Amino acid sequence: MAALATGGGLMRSEKAATSFQRKVPEDGGGRLAVLPGTRPSVRHGQLLLSSGLPSLDSVLGGGLAVGTLLLIEEDVYGIYSNLLFKHFLAEGIVCGHNLFIASAKEEPADILKEIPSPLLNTSIDETREEAIAMKCKEGSEESMKIAWRYQNIPKIEVTQKACSKFGHYFDLSKTMAPELIQNIKWHGFFLHEETTLCPSIKSCNMAYGYTRLLHSIQTVISQEGFDGFIPQKKQRNVLRIGIQNLGSVLWGDDICCTEDPQNIHSLTKFLYALRGLLRTSLSACIITIPAHLIQNKAIMERVTNLSDTVVGLESFIGSERETNPLYKDYHGLVHIRQIPRLNSMICDVSDMKDLAFRLKRKLLTIERLHLPPDLSDTVSRTSKQDLAESAKLLSSGCSAMAIGKKHLDF
Repeated sequence: MAALATGGGLMRSEKAATSFQRKVPEDGGGRLAVLPGTRPSVRHGQLLLSSGLPSLDSVLGGGLAVGTLLLIEEDVYGIYSNLLFKHFLAEGIVCGHNLFIASAKEEPADILKEIPSPLLNTSIDETREEAIAMKCKEGSEESMKIAWRYQNIPKIEVTQKACSKFGHYFDLSKTMAPELIQNIKWHGFFLHEETTLCPSIKSCNMAYGYTRLLHSIQTVISQEGFDGFIPQKKQRNVLRIGIQNLGSVLWGDDICCTEDPQNIHSLTKFLYALRGLLRTSLSACIITIPAHLIQNKAIMERVTNLSDTVVGLESFIGSERETNPLYKDYHGLVHIRQIPRLNSMICDVSDMKDLAFRLKRKLLTIERLHLPPDLSDTVSRTSKQDLAESAKLLSSGCSAMAIGKKHLDF
């Protein structure tokens, strides 16, 4: 019994000596913590990087996870999707990430010349003052009656503290200084030049442009050590991949020309192989695609399923909403089609409805779309009908109440 007691005491002492002891890595810290411009997610534990638009990061749960694909459905004229594309690249330049830029209509060097400049501290202060002025204006209208479904919904923060090190703001009225671009390493892929330099390459049942692009991305990932098989020469870094206007005719694909293309699985095969490369490397990718031109909706459904995050942009340019006073403060709508389910069976969808984007003099921001505050007797019948039609487009929950009626019941 004494021996057993002694043995029990030894066991308890061993447990006491080993319990609640944190293992310290030999390098003095976690590997993911040393990557510039990244932070771990508190929701799913994955490593996040900023999309270049802090308001979009907040909608997507804090940022883009490394190893994932962000698909941007272009607006009709491709103006605002191109701005998101450049914000993604500009954030990579500020954080010191490596870039891979692919396009079939513009040379990558020309795209870099149009990258917006990061906002200085003085500009950030002006932006914060503008936000404070907007809040004061909103506070003066608190006495006005607003729609019941928006009373308790918090607004999406479009401003960020100047002391935050994750995510930056960019001035669209200025281009980035060449000195900043020269400090980072980037790789360009221009389809016309690649076709001239390397005309002989197997198609692998894909369009030639997709095959050549996939081969170039794989080469950069393997040679630069982003897949982990070869140690990177300098400090471990992240590769940002940007592909512009994928799926258009310039890439040798005909999905935008006919409902029955010759190789209907060409684009989906490319995305399937690309996701495999992203999952096994320290990289993240953004792709803009002209979804409004793809006539076969089944192809777009497959493309959505093969993407991690899908964001659609609907511009007001050329539409009736451009002159509608209800949308005078916004330039388009943002549709969150899909959010990745990382280490979870569900995703957070609390802040994904009724979103709109606004292009100010310097900033591009994403905000929550609000209806005008009051439906009083002084409002004309035409305005009431316009409000009812707008409410149908905002949310499926509210549209179920408004179908077949000429006014909204609150």
